[in-house]
Amino acid sequence: MSTDNNSFQVSNRYRNYVIGLLWLVLLCRFVDLQIIAVLLESIKLEFHFSDTELGLLSGIAFALFYATLGIPIAWMADRYNRRNIIALAVGLWSLMSALCGTATGFLSLFLARIGVGVGEAGGIPPAYSLISDYVERAKRGTVFAILNTSIPIGVFTGFMVGGWVSQLFGWRAAFIVVGLPGVVLALVIRFTLREPPRGHSEQQSHVSMEPSALKDTLAYLWSLKSYRHIVLATSIMTLGAYGSGIWIPSFFIRVHGMSPAEIGTWLAFVYGIGGGIGTTLGGMISDRGARKSGDARWYMWVPAFAGLGIMPFSFFVYLWPNPIQALLVQVCTAILMHMFLGPAYGTVQSLAGVKRRAMAAAINLFLINLIALGMGPLLIGMASDFFNARFGDNALRYAILTLVVVAYNWAAVHFFLATRTLRADLATAEASDR
Repeated sequence: MSTDNNSFQVSNRYRNYVIGLLWLVLLCRFVDLQIIAVLLESIKLEFHFSDTELGLLSGIAFALFYATLGIPIAWMADRYNRRNIIALAVGLWSLMSALCGTATGFLSLFLARIGVGVGEAGGIPPAYSLISDYVERAKRGTVFAILNTSIPIGVFTGFMVGGWVSQLFGWRAAFIVVGLPGVVLALVIRFTLREPPRGHSEQQSHVSMEPSALKDTLAYLWSLKSYRHIVLATSIMTLGAYGSGIWIPSFFIRVHGMSPAEIGTWLAFVYGIGGGIGTTLGGMISDRGARKSGDARWYMWVPAFAGLGIMPFSFFVYLWPNPIQALLVQVCTAILMHMFLGPAYGTVQSLAGVKRRAMAAAINLFLINLIALGMGPLLIGMASDFFNARFGDNALRYAILTLVVVAYNWAAVHFFLATRTLRADLATAEASDR
């Protein structure tokens, strides 16, 4: 296809509107993904599920199709209208999330969660690709950090709404309340969002933007060592963050005797405030450091040091006997665990080049979904069941702690390894677009 960027002009106000609208998409996505965390104990009480079954519902059920469909949908997003794909995806996952509230047992809830995963597979890759055509590379760390503040705010919303609606009206009502607004959002996207030309932010006028063949795209991305390490780092980092995030409400309910509404409110503010600060700081510090020094490795140094810094706070949170003090310290953990989002995902888009943006994001998300979303909750659930005979309710304490300590330190290693070739790989990406 041929693209004329000179004929596509948007105001700064509209560009900010696009960023805000896609922020809402990511917020809606994460609320529907995360809300099950604060509902697990209520679901367990009604259906008498084991922790392993709860791990399957909160992990594999969602991640199975989310992961496998992400790449073919990204292939479409690199060729067809991204706005329409996003609108359809938002409408689908929102309806399926509401249907979770009608489940009658394990199978129906498992299938509804699969439906949420099918819908959400079409959200992130086209959204990341589209926003990259609105925002120049020098500002992507900050903009992607702003977009990813939707994650802690999504956690805030999920915990707050899930905790209180569940306590007042039951866990089924909570699924319905968070699902239906997404249908309205899907219509707003379809009728107000403009599809930009490929390469608009780079002002590549009259340049062929025909996407590369799938095997060529995979070969190109595999050739970039920094991309491989970033994909591994983000996947392993999310393994710790998502696995612990799903189970931390159950930990405070079982071990410290807190109610769903009480822990939902606490965690809403812990993750909402801490995560928002961490996500914003990560993008701003990395953008500023790279701009002042002229060294793109700042985009990896910031996540690496943040990952290493989490360990002492994690021991305190899961071993300290006072729950309120542990929750206050968890704010520090939340800040650090979110600092990788802006610099890492922004760098993935820069490494991809104009013609491979959705696919680069999809491959990254494919591994994140399989490793983190699929295995994180399940590993903790299985470990908790395994340790239960010896430690009782405290088994969940040690299951979570083991995972987060290993995951965050392992991720930091890959972020550091990515710095070795990052500058050369970014130069390769720029050359491939000429």
